Amino acid sequence: MADTSATDSKPRAKSPSAAKETLVPAEVKDRFGKAIEEARAGAQAARDEALNRAGEYRDRLRDTSTDWIDEAKAYGGQAKDRAAELAVEGKARTTEALKGLSGIISDNAGLIDEKLGLKYGDYARGAAKSIDGAADRLEAKDLAELGEDAKDFVRKSPGLAIGIAAVAGFMLARLFKGSDD
Repeated sequence: MADTSATDSKPRAKSPSAAKETLVPAEVKDRFGKAIEEARAGAQAARDEALNRAGEYRDRLRDTSTDWIDEAKAYGGQAKDRAAELAVEGKARTTEALKGLSGIISDNAGLIDEKLGLKYGDYARGAAKSIDGAADRLEAKDLAELGEDAKDFVRKSPGLAIGIAAVAGFMLARLFKGSDD
């Protein structure tokens, strides 16, 4: 058989590495490598910048939340102090009102004796004495003791406590509502 390789007119297939060498010159490889490195460096810089900004925002938020917490604590303390002042004032007014009511009933006991009889006059004097005693007990107790007494009352008679709260709420609503006329 004759050697056909010299006379064969078909081109031979090139090896894959030879195809790469001819298709991608060294200069293009270098540029592509540099572009990849620049992209990596840019992504790293963007990541670092994002982390720095996130840290700054976190610090600002922490400082702001701390300020808000401090303000809330200050307002809570002021509200607590004001509530204590109002409670003391309310206790004094209630005591004063009870003593006044006791005095009115006691002053009118003689009139009740004349109009209705000694028996009813004695009831009035007893009621005046009970109201005066309640005012004295109220005046002698501090706010903590009154709070404990209220808790005990609610534990012993929850239904009555709810009823009293409903009536008081209704009366306050009527007081603050005003008239529509």
